[in-house]
Amino acid sequence: MAITLAQGLMLGIFAIFAGLDSWLEVLYIFRPIISCTVAGLILGDLQMGIIAGGLTELAFAGLTPAGGTQPPNPAVCGIMTVVIAHTTGVAPATAMSLSLPFAMLMQYILLMFYSIFTVFMPGMDKAAEQADTKKFGRYAYLMMAIVCAAFFIVIFLSAYAAQSPMQALVEAMPAWLIHGFELAGAALPAVGFAMLLKVLLRLEYLPFLLLGFVVASFINYSNVLPAAVIGVVFAMIEFFRDKKNKKLQEQIEELKQNGVSGGEEDGI
Repeated sequence: MAITLAQGLMLGIFAIFAGLDSWLEVLYIFRPIISCTVAGLILGDLQMGIIAGGLTELAFAGLTPAGGTQPPNPAVCGIMTVVIAHTTGVAPATAMSLSLPFAMLMQYILLMFYSIFTVFMPGMDKAAEQADTKKFGRYAYLMMAIVCAAFFIVIFLSAYAAQSPMQALVEAMPAWLIHGFELAGAALPAVGFAMLLKVLLRLEYLPFLLLGFVVASFINYSNVLPAAVIGVVFAMIEFFRDKKNKKLQEQIEELKQNGVSGGEEDGI
């Protein structure tokens, strides 16, 4: 399906807010689960946007900016996943693989900005020394305006201006290549989740992971809602157990401060 000029402009405007949020990391609307959903809503296919958002969010679960590092931009990847799926008719998993070059393009643009924006640093340092908050703020707003313009241009040109060449490119691809992109897109959520587990997984939580894997893989559910509810139950159990242990530890510390050492005689 073709994207109209109005839809292209709305995608570009949303890219401004999502892109600026990915730069500042304040509201987290740049995450694919949000950007895909909003893009699907703009293009009139909310269901596909939500499905694409779930897949893309898992793929980017373990990727986050840290210091000077900059991963492929999740906002651009989310929006372009929905755009490609909408305009070419491919599956969301395939569209996610095809959207990665756009996300990597934005990644390198932001890295370029990191270097270019250093020219503003002497002026900002001078404004800070003089306590000139207005001049300091003008530098900051100028940099944010440049970032917003870059996101708008990339998304508008990619979604609206280049939709015909992009559709022709996908149609020219052989079936085996499209299937390869589909398999790669299906594997990316597992890779992203594995990267997240590498950082967050603790040995005491391993039984929950194995149980969740069994529940999700071997029980025939018509949807994943029961598995999600089971996950919420285990999270609540762990939350209240930690809360109880923390309260008990505080009581023990309070008794120690009051000179009660504990032992067999006092039952503590």
